Amino acid sequence: MRLACIAAVAGLLLAASSFTVPAYKLARLKYNGGGDWYGDRTALINLIKFCNANLKTNFQPEEDVVEVGSEELFNYPFVFMTGHGNIIFSDQEAKNLRKYLTGGGFLHIDDNYGFDKFIRPQMKKVFPELDFVEQPVNSPVYHQKFNFPTGLPKVHEHDGKRPQGFGLVYQGRLVCFYTYECDLGNGWEDYGTYAGDSQEARLRALRMGANLIQYAFVK
Repeated sequence: MRLACIAAVAGLLLAASSFTVPAYKLARLKYNGGGDWYGDRTALINLIKFCNANLKTNFQPEEDVVEVGSEELFNYPFVFMTGHGNIIFSDQEAKNLRKYLTGGGFLHIDDNYGFDKFIRPQMKKVFPELDFVEQPVNSPVYHQKFNFPTGLPKVHEHDGKRPQGFGLVYQGRLVCFYTYECDLGNGWEDYGTYAGDSQEARLRALRMGANLIQYAFVK
């Protein structure tokens, strides 16, 4: 499978910074239902730049956009998904996303606020047998290049709740990581996009994002 080949090359690159491979891409997931899949417009581009500088990855500087039901999904080892509003997966899209995730792909879902009630039932279509489980503070996603001993960092306040990182674990492998009450993607955006943000909070968000990239590519 092409996805497995890309993931293997990415793992080598992350393990040895002197190993040179052609640049490859990360993608944003486009979905139906009316929700703003295109939110956090500068987030993934800035995360790519940060990873290239700090993990010595070789990502192309621009993100791709890939639809849930597309065969092109399998070209990307890591896919980012965000939004506020409604989301709908058709049966075919749910089947395609499941095949992608069980075949070695990784999905990061970031609640940009108000996404929770929409994303949970749609991911149930993808994995009827699985539930989102909060990942403990000793989860490998918090202990890659950067160490987060207390778990997910908080970027923006909404309802005064603590940030939580949930996972879907298929046959012992974390295939989907869902960041809730965190706004991680907001923290990746251009500095100054949101009033009151600090460089320190942005750096924490980018480091956590880099951990997800590293985990996804070397798991």
